[in-house]
Amino acid sequence: MDGRILEEHTEYVVYAIHRILDQYKESHDAREREGAAITGSLPKSVILIGHSMGGFVARAATVHPHLRKSTVETILTLSSPHQSPPVALQPSLGHYYESINQEWRQGYDVQTTQTGEYVSSPKLSHVVIVSISGGYNDYQVRSKLESLDGIVPPTHGFMIGSTSMKNVWLSMEHQAICWCNQLVVQVSHTLLSLIDSRRGQPLSDTQKRLAILSKMLRSGIQQSFKWRSQLFWSTRVPFKDVKYTAVSQDHTFSDCPSSVHWSDDVPERDLYIQKKTVNILAMDGRRRWLDILELGSNGKSHFIFVTNLAPCSGVRVHLWPQKGNLPSDLPAGKSVLEVTSKMVQIPAGQAPRQIEPGSQTEQASPSALLHLGPEEMHGFRYLTISVAPHTTISGSPPTTSMAIGQFFNPDEGEIEFSPISMLSSRHFHEDIFFKEDHPLAFNLSFAINLGLLPVTFSLKTTSCGIKGSGLLDEGGDMDNTKLCKQRCFPPVAFAWDPTSGLHIFPNLYSETLVVDSSPALWTSTGAEKTVVLLLLDPHCSYKASLAVSVTKAASRYLLLYCPKMFAFNVAVLFFALMRQAHERPIPSILKAVETNLRIPFPFLPLAVVPILFCLFFSFITSQPFPPFCSFIIVSITCYLLSNGFIILLILVSELVFYVAAYLHVSMKRRWELRKGNFFFLFLQWFMNLSSRFFSLKVVRILRARPLFVPIFMAIILSTFVHPALGLLILLFSHALCCHSFLCNSLTASLRSNVRKKEVDDRSEGNCSSQQVTSQPGSPSKENRPSYSQAQEDIFHQRHGLLVLHLVAALMFGPSLVSWLQRIGMHKSFPRFLDSLLCICMILHGIFSSESLVNSSLPFPRILGQEMSLSFIYLIAGIYCYLSGLNMVPYKAMYAMGAVSIISFTSTVVQVWTGAPSDRGKWKPRRQ
Repeated sequence: MDGRILEEHTEYVVYAIHRILDQYKESHDAREREGAAITGSLPKSVILIGHSMGGFVARAATVHPHLRKSTVETILTLSSPHQSPPVALQPSLGHYYESINQEWRQGYDVQTTQTGEYVSSPKLSHVVIVSISGGYNDYQVRSKLESLDGIVPPTHGFMIGSTSMKNVWLSMEHQAICWCNQLVVQVSHTLLSLIDSRRGQPLSDTQKRLAILSKMLRSGIQQSFKWRSQLFWSTRVPFKDVKYTAVSQDHTFSDCPSSVHWSDDVPERDLYIQKKTVNILAMDGRRRWLDILELGSNGKSHFIFVTNLAPCSGVRVHLWPQKGNLPSDLPAGKSVLEVTSKMVQIPAGQAPRQIEPGSQTEQASPSALLHLGPEEMHGFRYLTISVAPHTTISGSPPTTSMAIGQFFNPDEGEIEFSPISMLSSRHFHEDIFFKEDHPLAFNLSFAINLGLLPVTFSLKTTSCGIKGSGLLDEGGDMDNTKLCKQRCFPPVAFAWDPTSGLHIFPNLYSETLVVDSSPALWTSTGAEKTVVLLLLDPHCSYKASLAVSVTKAASRYLLLYCPKMFAFNVAVLFFALMRQAHERPIPSILKAVETNLRIPFPFLPLAVVPILFCLFFSFITSQPFPPFCSFIIVSITCYLLSNGFIILLILVSELVFYVAAYLHVSMKRRWELRKGNFFFLFLQWFMNLSSRFFSLKVVRILRARPLFVPIFMAIILSTFVHPALGLLILLFSHALCCHSFLCNSLTASLRSNVRKKEVDDRSEGNCSSQQVTSQPGSPSKENRPSYSQAQEDIFHQRHGLLVLHLVAALMFGPSLVSWLQRIGMHKSFPRFLDSLLCICMILHGIFSSESLVNSSLPFPRILGQEMSLSFIYLIAGIYCYLSGLNMVPYKAMYAMGAVSIISFTSTVVQVWTGAPSDRGKWKPRRQ
């Protein structure tokens, strides 16, 4: 999480690539000198595989100026953030990301001259990259950050989630993706497939490599169901308009391998299905005929088929233009079409229990799925499902065999959950009943994205077509329960997200439905709802219940919008400093934050106007609009949470300061009352003895310039060690100033109260007309509260700056942790951008003048108005707010640096020109 460390790792990767290729060359030359037989050519490129930040380093090494040409052609990343860091808090890190991504965007552009003449092909035209995300269990890197959209064109790379990877189907934690056996095996087979067996070298053709990566990693479910924009059924053509005609479109389905041979079909054993649902519970070797025009009428134009039999070896599906065996010399449009290859594998749940070999105790989970739309069955009259007999299956057949097909209307299976029903499901459970003969597939539409509001979906089997069975509960008939487990296959759910891909939930009896989506962002497009495809056995009835998972919803919310809230924290502080700079006397930073939360003003202008500006910017730049309602609600909620965090931080710091100041003042007063004791005399003798040290010239110079030491130390640490260390010195200086001014204010208040009490006592003993005169040389009664107020104002201003710079130090925290882990290793200087911003904040924090708070700045006027510091704070706060909406919190550092430069420059100009100060009548001095 440090820009400089990533640069060093990139340089090392470039060196390692060159060294690996040189080793092959050196080994080849050595064997040639020894006279050994040499076959094949030397490798000219390497395949890079990177995990987490290593994936970004691999991309950075690919565009490094010192990398040899065409030495990297294939990159595979695992849980690597490509769009931006998971928490983009360090300015240099965010800038490094932007520069690398910009080089990749330009790397796929054709090189032309200013006149448009072709110069050369794109620099990265030979590079293919695949990003694999871990899914919703990866709490460190979200799928949105792992996307390659806008960086790599679809012709040279893609992102796939581990939940939709072929033979994987699992979401995994950030570190588990490195050792998960299913993923490791699939990736290994994929890499081996990229090698040309004749040359022993990786394939050079870009499109071939991309096709192999897509074939080996992607499942066929997305293409089979044509999931686009979270809609499961892309076309709905009624079968009543379909006539028996020749097939005009070209079908690309392939037949089963010729090695798969069944016994010859016996027409007498064929079954003719008259119902819209076909159920197969045994491998009887029979073929089922379904009339497409008859069974697919009345809007039931889609056919879905689930089974646990292996395609080709266990079950085969064909489309027929007419009934009966056809001669092989018919035209292509009138021949039999096998669609078994369209069947896609899905992850099967846990195998059913088997009491004894060969016994069937529970229905098996589906392992294959087939969906045929009306456009794919157009021109065919019949559909056949052929099941292999047990004797044709090599090896042991499945414990239980199951296959269910159904013609259905997608509209009949649509169930919508409104935002109110989802939010109220936590307290009010509303059961949903699925009666027997229901559709096999249901579309559950959730109005609130499941990436933001995960829900716990529970299913319970209530009956399975047994007369008199009734509801099955814990006290139900055990025989009926066993029978239902034999008849009903376990439910399966498919959730699709445009970013993270497919999420499959097998054996869905009680499961938390969640997708790794990032809704309600400025860059979000399309509908925010989530559609879940639920497969239920139509022979059984179910009772479903829905409940919101509060803990997962809270964790998902913080995970998705934590970067946004970091920038909002800075915006809240700038708005509070604006309030301090505008009002007199200076309010506390806590009161300023609370004032900005008042509804309708000033809360609405500060919280809503930046959001409307974002929408207006999207309009004028022709960018897609984010979802309006969810974008505003989530943004305002993040703003309120940021206010709560800042209030908590202020309360804790104020409590510490007031307790420390009270103890200091109390101990000082007690010390003054005990000046005559032996311990005080001994301490005074010791201080006189040490006066020789303080009389040294160096010490006297430093005491005359107390700010020199902290400034020098902070700048040195920020420039040569780490910027966060310089900010810690600044925070220590702020803490000392706050403590000193608060002690002065409390001391003045206590003395004012004591003097007032003495005056009241004297007034009671003397005549009411007698006046009490103050001692010569002491502040008057009227001026003493002014001095206390002046000290308190400076404390409030310093406290606000302390909290602001404390947030800045926290933003450098991840970088500091990375730096501490490398103690003892070779380290280079920090990035100039980080050091410059920290030095500006250091000078602003130490030399900030409270006289600037309510005075005009020596800059040109804007619209005839003088610029004040409150206006500068307002602009900086809005900029930080916009940075948070754009999920780039590190840009809030730019606002802090700009405000620091303006404030410090104004202070220097005032000192140089001798401008009058409005600090108040009483100057700060120690009590």
